[in-house]
Amino acid sequence: MSKTKVIPFPVNRLNEAFQQHATTLEAGAKRWRYERFKQLIGTRKWTIIILCVGFLLGRAVILEDLFPFASAFFAVMYFTRPEMAIWSGTAVLAGSLFASEPTTVMIAMQLLVIVLLQRGLKAYEKSELNYAPFMVFGANLLVHLFMTFVVDRFTWYGFAMDVTDAMLGFMLTLVFVQALPVLTLSKRNYTLRIDEVVCLMILLASLMTGAVGWIIQGLQVDHVLSRYLVMLFAFVGGAPLGASVGVVLGLILSLAAPGSMMQMSLLAFAGLLAGLMREGRRWAVAFGMLLGTAILSVYLGPSTGALTSTWETIAAATLFLLTPRGLTLTLAKYIPGTQEHLKSQHEYAKRVRDMTAERVMQFSELFKQLSKSFNQLTGYGEMRRKEEEYNSFIAAACDKTCSGCPRQNACWSSKYLQTVTWMNEMLHAVEEEPDFRERQIPKRWKDACPKAGQVLHVMKDQVERYRSDQVWRKQIQDSRTFVSEQLAGVSKVMDDLAQEIQREGREMFMQEEQIRHAMEELGLSVHHVDILSLDRGHVEIEMVHSFTEGYDECRKLIAPLLSDILGEQISVRDERSTAVEGEGLVTFVSAKSFEVAVGVAAAAKGGGILSGDSHHAVELGGGKYAVALSDGMGNGERAQLESSTALTVLSQLLQSGMDEKLAIQSVNSILMVRSPEEVYATVDLAVIDLYSAQTTLMKSGSIPSFVKSGGDVHAVAIGNLPLGILQDIDVEAMHMTLKPGDLLIMMSDGVYDAPGPALNKDIWLKRLIAEMETDEPQEIADVLLDTVVRYSQGDIVDDMTVVVARLDRHIPQWATLYWSGGEKQFERPLTVS
Repeated sequence: MSKTKVIPFPVNRLNEAFQQHATTLEAGAKRWRYERFKQLIGTRKWTIIILCVGFLLGRAVILEDLFPFASAFFAVMYFTRPEMAIWSGTAVLAGSLFASEPTTVMIAMQLLVIVLLQRGLKAYEKSELNYAPFMVFGANLLVHLFMTFVVDRFTWYGFAMDVTDAMLGFMLTLVFVQALPVLTLSKRNYTLRIDEVVCLMILLASLMTGAVGWIIQGLQVDHVLSRYLVMLFAFVGGAPLGASVGVVLGLILSLAAPGSMMQMSLLAFAGLLAGLMREGRRWAVAFGMLLGTAILSVYLGPSTGALTSTWETIAAATLFLLTPRGLTLTLAKYIPGTQEHLKSQHEYAKRVRDMTAERVMQFSELFKQLSKSFNQLTGYGEMRRKEEEYNSFIAAACDKTCSGCPRQNACWSSKYLQTVTWMNEMLHAVEEEPDFRERQIPKRWKDACPKAGQVLHVMKDQVERYRSDQVWRKQIQDSRTFVSEQLAGVSKVMDDLAQEIQREGREMFMQEEQIRHAMEELGLSVHHVDILSLDRGHVEIEMVHSFTEGYDECRKLIAPLLSDILGEQISVRDERSTAVEGEGLVTFVSAKSFEVAVGVAAAAKGGGILSGDSHHAVELGGGKYAVALSDGMGNGERAQLESSTALTVLSQLLQSGMDEKLAIQSVNSILMVRSPEEVYATVDLAVIDLYSAQTTLMKSGSIPSFVKSGGDVHAVAIGNLPLGILQDIDVEAMHMTLKPGDLLIMMSDGVYDAPGPALNKDIWLKRLIAEMETDEPQEIADVLLDTVVRYSQGDIVDDMTVVVARLDRHIPQWATLYWSGGEKQFERPLTVS
């Protein structure tokens, strides 16, 4: 018999496992309760803040007899947060129970009157926040007069105090309407107006009034809290804000406790010192506060009071040093002028910029896809459609000629392939020779079909319809191509705009301060300097300064001084007055290295008035200058309309930032689509970069142009077709760099062909241009046109136009001014937006 092995049960291990599991459950329960408590506090924190505010305002009393804070606070909460009305009223009444004067009954009556007035206005659908100040005024005045007539004797002093309390309630209601949304962070704009900041100060001072009379370890709570708030605002906003908060807090606290009149001067002076030392961080602000309160306490009061005031300041400084950094940063975002506020504004502007650039890119992609959809190659579709149309031709011929024929089954059953073959041969013959006659029908076709003549007539009719349809289809295809090119151009412009928006830059505070310092050394009053770009050759600076009419300080002083500081010529692009009288907004940009002078001479055919030639000379954006000449087909009004339309559209496309080649192709599509008739126009275009003198020449059907550089004259010819003839044109461009003093001469074919076929026109015009002694563009245009007309014995057989452009180096109106601080190198960021 085998023995059974007994394994002992691990009781100790099981107990340990149970204890460990119980510990884990208990820890999880504690964590859950803690998270639940945090969630409850987070969702109810504003309710708790409102209750604390109501409690303090319910306890607040000024001038020993007035309590206008409670009714004003309740009225604002009743209108703005009706779900909190009961809690607000309860907090106010609870605070009034701890007031130094018995005010609970009167405050309860005031709140009741406000509720009744609001219900009455609501019945007439006029329950608006605008009526809240008047309701508070009426409630306070009625309750005070009632208590005066019922409990006390009527006196003029008492009546004056009752009216004063009602007026204070009226004003405090207006203050709380502005301040309470800021206190509860229900406003998210991170920009406070000056009146909102003042209202917030008054609200905080009113809360301090509710703490009057509380003493902890011999220290007055209202003194500690008021100094804490002064330090907080001085640290955030500097000396002006610290002194302002000190004045407001001290004034209202002195009204609550007439024995504390010195608090206003003490808090104002200490706030000023604390704000002046804010650059030294929190310890320096606390030291400035301690120094200011100690000085005035020793000067204005006894030694015992100075010692107590010092301990109160130390307690406030301790609270200030323990204040979380997040609270100061949040407060700084609301205060205008602080670095945090500027940073938040910059971040907001960056988000808006990125979002705008993203939307622009989305629209650009949309236009790009639309352009592709309009410009898809449809070769396979064309072949398939043509095959279907051929089949429809044969089907139509079969329906009209084969139906009822005794040989129909034989032709389309046993001889199907032969029948289709000879009908296709007939269709191709009709296509190649539209006048194909019945007598030209081959014998094999007649043998194959006794109705070959009828089939021929049906085929010719179908081909005629097909050709008519092709004309309309071509126009539709041309329109689609034009739309595709325009969408592609718009997509490119939007791409460029998105890239311009997304250009990341650095804030250039140091450079702006350097420019401001130079302006002040010159004795100019500069209010604001904003550097938009410091790229060499593309500088753009906006400046707000005080100016005097007629002195022109911008061009005579500021621009020359900026030229010396930046090391390149600066000029004034725009100057306009602002909303503030005596101030102007001026935009300074890099002065162009070159400028273009243009001269034009023209004569209409036969000495008429209206010429078919058009010319444009316009400055484009980005420092480019365009000179264009166009010759419309024929003469007179129609030719002038075509040439002017071509140049107008071309100029607008170039000014919008479209590429020159794409712009000319778009104009070509417009001329193709806008009229079913055969119209065309030549275009001679020169785009000159005024910073580098790089010139792009493009020609579409125009005759050669001539460039005169010194004594040398050479022709520029590019063999492109005129616009409006073919849908797809290949636009070639020629790039060259002009020198100062070089002349570019463009002319229409009326001038070029005037000498007749006997002369070599290029050589004759080169000699004529080279022999001219003047270099004035207008004189050259006049002399050249006059010479050509005289050579042709005054007979103007075609429209004649000569356009002459001369490139000159830009000479500034005013020289640079030397800046004494110029030995310090002006730093240019690598990337500037």
